Amino acid sequence: MNTTLVVMAAGMGSRFGGLKQMEPIGPNGEVLLDFSVYDAKKAGFNKVVFIIKEEIEKDFKELVGKKVEKVIDVEYVMQDVSNLPEGRKKPWGTTHAILCCKDTVKEPFAVINADDYYGSNAFTEIHNHLEKATGFDFCMVAYDLEKTVSENGTVARGCCELENGNLKNIVERTKIDSACRYTDDDGETWTQLPIDQKVSMNLWGFTPDIFPELQKEYDNFMQTANLAKDECLIPTLVDKLIKGGKATVKAYSNKDKWYGITYREDKEEVQKSLKALCDQGLYDGI
Repeated sequence: MNTTLVVMAAGMGSRFGGLKQMEPIGPNGEVLLDFSVYDAKKAGFNKVVFIIKEEIEKDFKELVGKKVEKVIDVEYVMQDVSNLPEGRKKPWGTTHAILCCKDTVKEPFAVINADDYYGSNAFTEIHNHLEKATGFDFCMVAYDLEKTVSENGTVARGCCELENGNLKNIVERTKIDSACRYTDDDGETWTQLPIDQKVSMNLWGFTPDIFPELQKEYDNFMQTANLAKDECLIPTLVDKLIKGGKATVKAYSNKDKWYGITYREDKEEVQKSLKALCDQGLYDGI
């Protein structure tokens, strides 16, 4: 069965201070998604779809696409941000990003962020699930919270409750610090989370049946949201589908360390870690 890797790469990277997707991280100038594509291809994925925006298309294809196209089939989808209200720089969110693929992706697919490193085991688990998936049989990879935080500022994570190996519900916490505490009131009070709290890093596995649901969610968002600041997020939709009894989401708990660059100060640690993995021979030929 054909399976596709969908890469969300249209974000601005505002906290990082630049386009994280194109930042050289590996020992030979690789960007983070070079590692993801390597792991996905090794796991069995046979196509990559990049979701980008028109203003970065030329640079993205030159710095990233040219290399990836040599090893796997590639398609590009544009996330239209031409109708953003004044003052808004971010696209509409992950639900809208994936919806942009509805006319391109016709097979089971995984979704990832372009600026995260997930580890090879995660792609193998997702691919094995998608090979057999039909209907609303979805999946995701969950990480231990302590392995996903940053020493350089707060992060947003989808906090998951699991039951019998499936995702039961997911709550987005937008400000979690390096001590695994979250705040809902800009730091007035903090609530401790378990260090092994399972969190989503936006590594999902879907079938094309998700697209009509994405469309309904996005249409409702555009009619009811504060369009100056709100985002239409995948965890919100997934949570609704689970609670409505429409979808099941198998959760694969992963003990690997996630690496990502939320802040520019994160870059040095990630570079050292990925160099160590390359030195171990895990990415020969990347």
